[in-house]
Amino acid sequence: MNKLICLVGMTGSGKSVVADYLVKNGFGFFRFGQITLDIVKERGLEPIDKNEKPIREEVRKKHGMGAYAILNMPKIEELLKKGHVVGDGMYSWSEYKVLKEKYTDQFVTVAIYAPPKERYARLLERTLEKKDVDLRHRPATKKQAKERDYAEIENIEKGGPIAMAEYTLINTGEINDLFKKVDQILERLLIK
Repeated sequence: MNKLICLVGMTGSGKSVVADYLVKNGFGFFRFGQITLDIVKERGLEPIDKNEKPIREEVRKKHGMGAYAILNMPKIEELLKKGHVVGDGMYSWSEYKVLKEKYTDQFVTVAIYAPPKERYARLLERTLEKKDVDLRHRPATKKQAKERDYAEIENIEKGGPIAMAEYTLINTGEINDLFKKVDQILERLLIK
């Protein structure tokens, strides 16, 4: 049975790094928030939080707090037919519940943790690159990152999926250490 591994964590924790590593190991990929960025592009808006936030709120108002899980389900279904899948950036408790109910034992949540000080430093070091067309590695100031942390915790139930994760990776060391931890999870899941 193919697994659906959903990555949770605060901005700058390393979710996309882990997702990229899993893709290199043959996983199918989807990003929860790509729906927002696609709408931003369709509307001809600049992809900045000021423009994205109202769209996220609009999507959740229309489809509920589990919207990003529900709207990604057709893509998840197609990817699971081909192999294991990684979902980058699950946010809300409602998304967690929707996916847990639908995929039961196929569904695995992995939380990526790094302390705020370290995450904020990483986000400051990021630069926008032309090759990052999906905007997965955007920079942020400390103020922007802190505001995003608070908003995600207070407004979109982000703490629930992190607390309920089957696995938690502490991402405070070298990148190869993080990849070794990912490999250990894959071995436990009998994927590697």
